[in-house]
Amino acid sequence: MVWIKALAVNALAPNTRQVVKLEERSLLLLNESGTIYAIDNICPHLKLPLKKGKVTPDGSIVCPWHRSEFDLATGNVKTWCPFPPVVGNVLGKISSEKTLGVFPTKVEDEQILVDLSV
Repeated sequence: MVWIKALAVNALAPNTRQVVKLEERSLLLLNESGTIYAIDNICPHLKLPLKKGKVTPDGSIVCPWHRSEFDLATGNVKTWCPFPPVVGNVLGKISSEKTLGVFPTKVEDEQILVDLSV
């Protein structure tokens, strides 16, 4: 594993998020009730940003654009492009179902570290 400093831990309060750029990659860091996640900041459907996505009580993020839903821990797809009604199914076929990039995190010396090598 190759750990890269992403952000000071005190810059990501509980239930907040922040976009950081690491090695040419835009990542969304989320602190959900003390658990820190690092995910790609683009939805794999149409490459739109996830920063304003809703986090669900069961640990998923929902794309604010077409409401695709991904597990924050694994990146697995829970729902693929259900919005807008009727048209969403057509838009979902533009891009085949893909998992969301998720990356291991840890806190060390008051820094959030991310491993991009996975």
